[in-house]
Amino acid sequence: MNKHIISGSGIALAIVLLLTINILASLGLKSLRIDMTDDQLYTLAEGSKNIISNLEEPVTLRFYFSKKMAAAIPAINSYGQRVQELLEEYADIADGNIKLIIADPEPFSEQEDEAVQYGLKGAPVNGAGNQLYFGLVGSSATGDQESIPFFQNSKASSLEYDITRMIYKLGKPKRPVVGILTTLPMQPKHNSPFIQSSQNQPWMIVDQLRQLFDVRFVDIDSTEIAKDIDVLMLVHPKGLDDKTLFAIDQYLLKGGRILAFVDPYAETDQPPHDPKNPMAAMQASRSSQLDRLLHAWGVEMVAGKLAGEKESAMRVNVQSGSRTLPTDYLLWMQLDKKHLNSDDFITSELKQVNLATAGYLRSKAGANTTMQALIETGSRAGTFDTLQLQFGINPIALLNQFQAGNEKLTLAARIHGTVESAFPNGAPDGASGESLKQSKGEVNLIVVADTDMLRDKFWVQVQKFLNQRIPVPFSGNGSFVINAVENLSGSNDLISLRSRGNTMRSFDKVKEIQREAEQQYRDKEKQLQERLQASQRRISELKRQKGGDNAVMLSIEQQQEIQKARNEVVKTRKELRSVQHELQKNIEQLGDRLKFINIALIPLLIIILAIVMAIRHQRRINRLATQ
Repeated sequence: MNKHIISGSGIALAIVLLLTINILASLGLKSLRIDMTDDQLYTLAEGSKNIISNLEEPVTLRFYFSKKMAAAIPAINSYGQRVQELLEEYADIADGNIKLIIADPEPFSEQEDEAVQYGLKGAPVNGAGNQLYFGLVGSSATGDQESIPFFQNSKASSLEYDITRMIYKLGKPKRPVVGILTTLPMQPKHNSPFIQSSQNQPWMIVDQLRQLFDVRFVDIDSTEIAKDIDVLMLVHPKGLDDKTLFAIDQYLLKGGRILAFVDPYAETDQPPHDPKNPMAAMQASRSSQLDRLLHAWGVEMVAGKLAGEKESAMRVNVQSGSRTLPTDYLLWMQLDKKHLNSDDFITSELKQVNLATAGYLRSKAGANTTMQALIETGSRAGTFDTLQLQFGINPIALLNQFQAGNEKLTLAARIHGTVESAFPNGAPDGASGESLKQSKGEVNLIVVADTDMLRDKFWVQVQKFLNQRIPVPFSGNGSFVINAVENLSGSNDLISLRSRGNTMRSFDKVKEIQREAEQQYRDKEKQLQERLQASQRRISELKRQKGGDNAVMLSIEQQQEIQKARNEVVKTRKELRSVQHELQKNIEQLGDRLKFINIALIPLLIIILAIVMAIRHQRRINRLATQ
C-alpha cells in the first residue's frame, strides 16, 4: 500500500513540477535558449548590442505578421515565430530605446491598410484574394523610415544582420559617401522596364553598397575627386589619362581612403568585336592600368601573371572528346578561412571568398609603406601567364602544366604608411587643385588583385520575388567589400553580423576523394598517351630500318605494333573506368556512413541514454520502497 502511495505521490509531484516549470518559463524565461549552432546564428552578436546601446534617439519597429493565415503554412509560421522572438530580444536589451509594435493584419482590416501604406508586400494565400503579410517597418523620431517588405526564409541566416542594419540606418542620420570609378559595366547605361535582362540591372554589389552608403559613380575622365567622398572605389582602372590619375593621387594624399580592385586579366572586360579583324579582340589587353599610382604606394601587381592552386580550385565541367569531365579550374579559387587574415576584422569572420583569374601583389623594395595581406594563397600555389588564356581557356591543360611553388601569394592587401606623389614634377597639363608632394599622414587604402570577384556569378544568386531582387550569397565576396568600405569609412559594428550569413558547408572530404581519384585518372591518361607515342615512334623506327624486299614483313610488324597499342588502349581504358568506379564507390560509402550517423546512430544513443536513466530511476524508487 505504501509503495502505491509513494508512487502516486511521485507522479503527482512530477506533474505539478512540470506545469510549474512551464508556467515560469513562459513568463520569465521566454528568451532563454542554448545556441549550439556552429556560427551562433541564434545569439545576438556584439555588433547588434553595440549599435543598440549607442542609439541616440528611440526607434519604433512595427512587425506585421498574418499569424492566422500563416498557421496553415508550417515553414512561414515557424519562421515568423523566430522573427518575433528575435525582435522581442532587441526590445528587451534596448532599455526603452526600441519600441516594438506587433500587428496581425487580417483581410480588410485597418492594420492591413497600414501595412500597404508602409510599402509591405502581401503574398496571396488562397483564391479569395487574401494576402499574407510578413514584414517589418522601422521609423525614427526624425521621420526617417526603413522597411523589410517580406521576410524570405531563404535569407534566414542573415536575419539578424537585416534587422540590425535597419536600426543602424535609422540611428545614423548621415550615410558615408562611396564614389565608384570603373571602366566595367557595373551600372547599366539604361534602365528601361521593357528590357528584362541582367544587363538592365546594376551588379548586386552596387545594390548592397546602396543599402548602407550614398553611392555615386565618378566619371573616368574626372579632374578632381569630390571632397565629400569618404571612400573612393576603383574597379579596373584602365585608359585613365594623367589628369584623372593625378586627381586620384591627390585625393589619397589629402587624407582620402581608397579601395582599389585591379586585375591582370579581367574576364568582364570584353573588347569590342571587329568583323574585319576577329583576332583583335582575343589579342587585346584585359589588364588594369594603375601601375604609376601603385608604385607610388609601394606595391605592384605582377604584370601578366595569374595565381592559382589545386587545393582551392573550383570545379567546372569540361568537354573532353565526347565526355564531360568535372575538373579543377586552378584560376577560379574558393579561398576559405586559412587563406584569410584572422587578425584583421575585414576578413576575420568571413568563411569563404571566391576569386577568378586573379593576379597577385608584392611590396616594392624600399617602399615607405607596409603591405599586410588580407587574402592569400597557400604555400603550394603556382603562377600562370595571361597569354595562356589569350586564345581560349583549357582547364585540363592548365592542370597538366601546373607547377607548385613554395611561397604564399598575396591576393588582397591593406597598405598603410606615408607615400609620396606619383607626380613628383607637379600637376600635369589640364589638372586642377593644389599639388601635394607627400601625404599629410599615413594613407589608408586596400588593394585587391581581382575585379571578377565583384561579379554576381562568383558570389551571389539573385532571386526575383514580388518584383524585387533578392540576393542569396553563397560566398563572402559581398561581405568583404562592404566590410572594407565600412572599415575605411570608420564603421565596424555590422561586420560581425554580415559574415554570419553563410550557412553553406563545403564537403571537404568528398572533394579530397574526388581529387585523389582524378589525379589517378590523369596519371593513367598520361600513361596511355606515352604508350601510344612510344608505339608510334617504334613504327617510325621500323620504317627507317626496313624497306624494299622486306615490305611485307614491315607491314606485319606494323600491324603487330598497332595491335599492341590498341590492346594497351583497351587495357588502360578499363583501368580508367575502374578508377571512376572506385571514385563513386568511395563517395557512396562516405554518404552511407554519414546517413548512418545522422539517421540511426544519434537516435540509438538517445534511446540507450533514456534506458539507462529509466533503469537508474527505477532502482531509486525500489530503494525508497524498501526503506
